[in-house]
Amino acid sequence: MTDTAPRPTLEAVAARAGVSRATVSRVVNGGDGVREPLVARVRRAVEELGYVPNQAARSLVTRRHDAVAVVIAEPETRVFADPFFALQLRGISKELTAHDNQLVLLLTEGRDDHARVGRYLAGGHVDGALVFSLHLDDPLPGLIRHAGVPTVFGGRPGWGEGEGGSGAVYVDSDNRGGAREAVRHLVGLGRTRVAHITGPLDQTSAADRLDGYRDVMGDADPGLVVESDFTPGGGERAMRVLLDRHPDLDGVFAANDLSAVGALRVLRERGLRVPEDVAVIGFDDMVAVAEQSEPPLSTVRQDIEEMGRLMARLLLERLGHRDAEGGGGAAGGVVLPTTLVRRASA
Repeated sequence: MTDTAPRPTLEAVAARAGVSRATVSRVVNGGDGVREPLVARVRRAVEELGYVPNQAARSLVTRRHDAVAVVIAEPETRVFADPFFALQLRGISKELTAHDNQLVLLLTEGRDDHARVGRYLAGGHVDGALVFSLHLDDPLPGLIRHAGVPTVFGGRPGWGEGEGGSGAVYVDSDNRGGAREAVRHLVGLGRTRVAHITGPLDQTSAADRLDGYRDVMGDADPGLVVESDFTPGGGERAMRVLLDRHPDLDGVFAANDLSAVGALRVLRERGLRVPEDVAVIGFDDMVAVAEQSEPPLSTVRQDIEEMGRLMARLLLERLGHRDAEGGGGAAGGVVLPTTLVRRASA
């Protein structure tokens, strides 16, 4: 049996660097008041010995865990089937990694999980939380507020003043403006019977995109709008309902790319040509989805990875990371622009 070499200690680093243990502790934990030549000697000793700080002990000194919870208010099957979440997580992970922070992923399968997440956050395991895909009746905001952890939300919060919405920090895209641009483009192509497949209307992104549709098609038949769930299967079901109601429709704006892909499948099944008979536009511009659809999907681009990166940056700024400045402010919302990407479907 091979003996495991003992881990280098703080005392060993101090002896190697020729400084006190307190000086090493200040350098390792990011404290001030140490002259630069001594900082360089300590860092050199840390590298030579391969010293790794004990995170539990370090947390006692700094009161920081260098860990951030990412809370997605969706079940596991939805999160791992939708590329949107992978893109947002990639942006978050890149930013946290750049600042030597760990990502702790928390999912909610059902209402019982909300209490579990609340207990975890209140337990002091992480420095802050990034939360997205909330629904309007979601108890998570109240649980997070009770836990007292700094939080940044993905998407415009939909709760009222009584739930703390006025001071919420969030990152969103211009959902309403992007939807408006998509529908105007369809109308500009000469389409007069434009339908909308929404997302879940208890989420602000879907509600805002519906408002954008109505900004352009305010006098349209209400039967041209069908609520869906941001999934390909939901897009298929909604498209069938729409064609049964309005077999003469000539344009479709889907609230996300996955719903649009489902709509395209049904249009092919019904023998309708895209875009000749029905023009279709999605929302997201997830390239792996939009460019591989048949035909390639015109869509509204939102920078999903950048949204995740900016969420993490805003949180790190709130947590006092001096090198994370420039996120856009410590309070209120940041709304990123969208652009229409034209491909073959419209």
